[in-house]
Amino acid sequence: MHLEIRQTKDGSNTLYVPDLNEHYHSVHGALQESEHVFIKHGLEYTVAQKKDIKILEVGFGTGLNAILTFPMALAQKAFIQYDTLEKHPLPQEVVQELHFEKFILNPELLEYFQMLHQSPWNEPVDIIPYFTLQKIHETLEEFMAPSAYYDVIYFDAFAPEKQPELWTDAMFEKLYRATRPGGVLVTYCAKGSFKRSLKAAGFEVEALPGPPGKREMTRGVKPVA
Repeated sequence: MHLEIRQTKDGSNTLYVPDLNEHYHSVHGALQESEHVFIKHGLEYTVAQKKDIKILEVGFGTGLNAILTFPMALAQKAFIQYDTLEKHPLPQEVVQELHFEKFILNPELLEYFQMLHQSPWNEPVDIIPYFTLQKIHETLEEFMAPSAYYDVIYFDAFAPEKQPELWTDAMFEKLYRATRPGGVLVTYCAKGSFKRSLKAAGFEVEALPGPPGKREMTRGVKPVA
């Protein structure tokens, strides 16, 4: 798969896939999008309620969401199990060309970022005492999700028109079953058809202010009872 490095408006880089005419992150700001959608409205929302958190990420990609999750684990002493699905891992040289060191200002995080990408696949790895990573070399369709297990789902797949197989009612029913009661699914997408699929699966759907360049984002909450 051919990939191109593109700079986004907040100065951070993302990848562009010419074959799909799709970017890995928002061109309005890769860093800002991840922090707003997944950290603020997913992780921070959850860590306010508990300190032992299981995360499932659909789309490891550049590892940006994973490394941005680190500061919360360190600051809050929150125990985070981070499972991430990725069928097409990025080559190490592509990761290096993103030059995340230009906007990840904490040198300690850069060391951990390299560890994330160098960790073996399909086995849990303790990156730090508070953060366990498991990179799973599978698609969401292949993944055998445990029942009522995850507190937060980072749904960071390519857009529905680019990866329609991941935006079906069946996929969101699967993710609903994998979410614990009170758990959340967060994503940048705010399409009506997607929100209807979330509701059909059983999620309570919240339309939240979007990151720069997007009016809305979506959070689905699994009812406690």
